[in-house]
Amino acid sequence: MSAITTPLPESPVAWKLPYRGKVGMACLIFAESAIFTIFVVAYLYYVGKSLSGPAPREVLETPIFYTICLLSSSLTIHFAGKLLERGRRNAFLLSWLLTIALGALFLYGTGQEWHRLIYEHGLTISTNLFGTTYYSLVGLHAFHVTAGLIMLSVVLSFGLAGRVGPEHSARVNVLSLYWHFVDAVWVIVFTVVYVLGR
Repeated sequence: MSAITTPLPESPVAWKLPYRGKVGMACLIFAESAIFTIFVVAYLYYVGKSLSGPAPREVLETPIFYTICLLSSSLTIHFAGKLLERGRRNAFLLSWLLTIALGALFLYGTGQEWHRLIYEHGLTISTNLFGTTYYSLVGLHAFHVTAGLIMLSVVLSFGLAGRVGPEHSARVNVLSLYWHFVDAVWVIVFTVVYVLGR
């Protein structure tokens, strides 16, 4: 008994490349995650090792309201992207503006906290190990929020000029990924600084 081999007809497999914006943002997020990991580990390593005061438990106040503002902005930016996909430009702009306002409110809260720590408690980046690691970690996050707000504001200005439509929703969603990353990082920073580090 002999087996006869018959070639199967080759059907072309359609493989679509992933959107390069998402790939680029994923690479950026991966690199930024490594940087944040280094800063978080440094904070945890040096917590409690300052030879002089003030200590975290003496000066830190938990920024619950500003944390809620930042985490809520993940919802508003998500809804903004969905609204843009459906062609609802005015609703998109309103939700996008609300995202910017919530992010700016969070930055305002960070600034208020730093002002209080510096002028009421004398905690600067050179005061002790706690000051150095605290301002480095929280400052790194604040820098990323600022960069995100600048990018969101650029999109808002284009949107107000009528130059953002449903055809741009993929690009808007890529920027949303960055904002979600910034929010997720804050959950880690908040836990490390205000929960574990006290």
